Amino acid sequence: MNTEPNRESGELTTLEMYIDGQWRPSASGRWLETKDPFTGKAWARLPEGDAGDVDAAVRAAHAAFTSGPWASMTASDRGLLLHRLGDVIAANAQVLADLEVRDNGKLMVEMLGQMKYLPRWFQYYGGLADKIEGAVTPIDKPGMLHYVVHEPIGVVGAITPWNSPLLLTVWKLAPALAAGNTVVVKPSEFASASMLGLARLFEEAGFPKGVVNVVTGLGAEAGRALVEHPLVERIAFTGSDLGGARISETAARQFKRVSLELGGKSPHIVFADADIDAAVKGVISGIFAAAGQTCMAGSRLLLHSSIHDAFVEKLVARMKEARLGDPRKADTDIGPIATEPQLAKVLDYIEIARGEGARCVLGGRRASDPGLGEGWFVEPTIFTGVNNEMRIAREEVFGPILSIMTFDTDDEAVAIANDTPYGLAAGFWTTDLQRALALPKRLRAGTVWVNAYRVVSYLAPFGGFKNSGLGRENGIAAMHEYLETKSVFLNAKSSIQNPFTLQ
Repeated sequence: MNTEPNRESGELTTLEMYIDGQWRPSASGRWLETKDPFTGKAWARLPEGDAGDVDAAVRAAHAAFTSGPWASMTASDRGLLLHRLGDVIAANAQVLADLEVRDNGKLMVEMLGQMKYLPRWFQYYGGLADKIEGAVTPIDKPGMLHYVVHEPIGVVGAITPWNSPLLLTVWKLAPALAAGNTVVVKPSEFASASMLGLARLFEEAGFPKGVVNVVTGLGAEAGRALVEHPLVERIAFTGSDLGGARISETAARQFKRVSLELGGKSPHIVFADADIDAAVKGVISGIFAAAGQTCMAGSRLLLHSSIHDAFVEKLVARMKEARLGDPRKADTDIGPIATEPQLAKVLDYIEIARGEGARCVLGGRRASDPGLGEGWFVEPTIFTGVNNEMRIAREEVFGPILSIMTFDTDDEAVAIANDTPYGLAAGFWTTDLQRALALPKRLRAGTVWVNAYRVVSYLAPFGGFKNSGLGRENGIAAMHEYLETKSVFLNAKSSIQNPFTLQ
């Protein structure tokens, strides 16, 4: 299978899906094109899988779970295999980064860092694989031994997004595999190439066939078939809240377990006593890194009214220096929007904000520099004069658009921050130790950063409150998302009490 990107060639690279240890086209023979956001041109074609391909992948995963080498493997051996995979990924970090940059336009400097960090997930969960212990529990029944064990669930369906394909897929794969499950991945049709590149590395690391399968295709067809398949026991999804609601509703009909890492409209608060220079950098990281295409984006900036003007002046001046360009180049600060539909959405929200009366103090257009060619670039955009009832302040844009509001008291800042349907993340900047310790309890978000933003770790649980989702990824908490708890009673007595009564 050739997954090496070649930007100079006019020929499309042909990719194939990975099912039961084999590379194959779709059963229907249909194909989808995937485009390079920097050039706006198609560079590869991938199979347009459907329900038949999903069925083949799920049945392969189910067979691997119920019989064969994976089913009989000890937890310790699973852990060693995950460690081996981490080593293989480390050796292929550049190849994976090239694929990500080509397919979704993220900066090479960030993607290469992410690819070099991915092995930590497999090392961490490889180490946890044989350390999820059960318990022998005291029981109030004479002559009874009672113990608790944790067992894998079965086949997991992972549906992953286009903005950070491998990182967000690995958040699901590593704990699911460490727990002993098998997995079918349906990556976004806009960014499937890097997941197919990773599948090759599972093969190289020695995973038995059927343990990890990748079906490419449209969400409405392949994704839906995966959620509906009766042999899939659990769905792990990252995407929009609307997509999560549809998946949750469909899965509920079969009582499937789900975890949903959804959208956000995260507040980023700067208090009057903050280190302003550090906070400006933090705000930039929160909304303009990755061109704002992150679920945790700090898209609502809450500034204390006493520092509003000075802060905005510094922020605008710094962002005027930001370089848009080729994401492969080390001096590029902001790359393109990842997909054409997303480009249209971001531009629409800019006009919505103007129509609502917000004041655009930076950007507000599709970038038109000749050096950007036909790429899908949007200028970093800052709106002031925003109130929390505007659509630009309430709806997730997923682009480089910052809405700025003001507050005068801590209580007012908290009220504005929490006045949102979402609750994925929040951040604030202060030098007041008492505030730094007290405020996280008051912010309704799954992750709170204090004097920092956009920090993640394999050790730290990640997930949201309210419309931002269900369940947690990363940390020990994620392992329990992929395990069933079983209670066992063993009768050591020779006699049975009255069989018509509760024992």
